[in-house]
Amino acid sequence: MDTIIRDTKSLCTPSKLPASDYVINPYLGCTHRCQYCYARFMGRFTRHCEPWGTYWEAKQYRSYRLPANLDGKTILIGSVTDAYQPAEVHCRLMPPILDALKNCKAHVEILTKSTLVLRDIRLLQAIPDIAVGLSLSNLCQADNDRIEPGASSVSERLAALRELHEAGIRTFLFIAPYLPGLTDLTALVQAVSGFVDYICVENLNLRGAYKREMLELMEQLHPELTGLYRHVFLSPGGGEYWRRMEDELTRLRERTGIHVISYL
Repeated sequence: MDTIIRDTKSLCTPSKLPASDYVINPYLGCTHRCQYCYARFMGRFTRHCEPWGTYWEAKQYRSYRLPANLDGKTILIGSVTDAYQPAEVHCRLMPPILDALKNCKAHVEILTKSTLVLRDIRLLQAIPDIAVGLSLSNLCQADNDRIEPGASSVSERLAALRELHEAGIRTFLFIAPYLPGLTDLTALVQAVSGFVDYICVENLNLRGAYKREMLELMEQLHPELTGLYRHVFLSPGGGEYWRRMEDELTRLRERTGIHVISYL
């Protein structure tokens, strides 16, 4: 598609997320086509009628000035879009953003599903307090090809985490979304052992029209899990499943000693 430029006043936007004070989203929309993505609701506000995953717009910032008093604050890049989605190959919005953050006093986090982040290693190294996370829900490439077809492969994401770590950049694995019956926490922890500083876990959050779409997709991929998914997402007792998962995360911390942050 042709590049659409959206004029944007400020680089950072105040955030209501529990672990972020500000967010930076260089694009509107995303073409990773993740079937579970909660950010599709943004189309209501950006006046996009196209299916989620088929459109994007690049933001053109009037100013790269950062907010004042960033001591102790966190800036998250990529809360409702992936800053390193395919459009970034030619739009190159991230280099000037990272350059603006090189003397930043805030903690900066980048969350992506793309190995394109490796292009900017030198710029990342210049930011005093930064962590880069790769998002991954499971290790099965066949499932990921259907669930998030535009994202980098499992092996590529794991290799990217290792390369970032070896470059002296703090890294984290963002296990998201946790897919009941499919996400294997132990296997994921073992896969990144030695090259991540911490792990975050977020539940599969289904709402609106795409709840039905995602449940139908999971039934196609794994019909043996139909009963589990109906219980977790359609029955009043589904919340108990996530409470049990919190207990499992506690045991994982105790067993491995790794710092695990729960967003369940």
